[in-house]
Amino acid sequence: MKGLYAILDVDFLVQRGVEPLPFADALLAAHPAALQVRAKSAGARDTLALLRAVQARAAAAGVPLFANDRPDLALLAGCAGVHLGQADVSLADARRLGPELALGVSTHGLEQLEEVLAEASAVRPAYVAFGPVFHTSSKRDPEPVVGLPALAEAARRCQAARVPLLAIGGLSLARAPEVAALADLGALISALLPEEGLAGVTRSAAALHAAFGGR
Repeated sequence: MKGLYAILDVDFLVQRGVEPLPFADALLAAHPAALQVRAKSAGARDTLALLRAVQARAAAAGVPLFANDRPDLALLAGCAGVHLGQADVSLADARRLGPELALGVSTHGLEQLEEVLAEASAVRPAYVAFGPVFHTSSKRDPEPVVGLPALAEAARRCQAARVPLLAIGGLSLARAPEVAALADLGALISALLPEEGLAGVTRSAAALHAAFGGR
C-alpha cells in the first residue's frame, strides 16, 4: 500500500452534520490506498451495521477496509483488516482470532515501534502507524507530538524490517511532501472534508492520495 489511508471518523462527521455513507462513497470514488472506519462512540451493533455497509462499497471500489479496534467486528463484516491501538488486543491475539485479517497497529514513540517490529516476522503486520507527527485535534487526548526527526528514524527502522510505515497526526496537503518522503502512507481525518463540504471530498481525497505517492 502507498498513498492515502483515509479515516472515516463517525464522531467527527456527526459534529459536522455529514452522513457516514455518502462520505464513504465520496472517499471511495478517489480510490485511496485504504479506508478505516472509526466509530468510538457507537455501540457494537451500530458499528457492525456501518462496517457491513461500507465494506460492500469498498469491495466494489477495490479498496481494503479496516475496522478500528475490533477484530471480531472486522471478521463479521468481512473487512480486509483491523487497526489496533496500544490498549486493544495484542497483534498476536488478533492474528490468532483472524489469521486472514490484515493487521495495522498504532505506535506513539520509537520504543513502542521497536516492540511491534520485534513481532513483525511472526505476526506480519500490514503496516505500523507512527505519530502524531504534528499537533492534531482529531483525538480528545492525543499522544505527545513525535515530529519529523522521529518519523525519519521510524522510517529507517520500518524499512529495515520491511514493514510499511503509516504517518498519522496533523497531516495536510501542504505537509504531504515532507511526510511522503519518509512514510509509505499518510492517514488523515479532518483534511478529507474541505470547506465546501461533501461536494469537495472526492477532489480533496484524490489530491491527498496523489500527494502521498498513490496511483
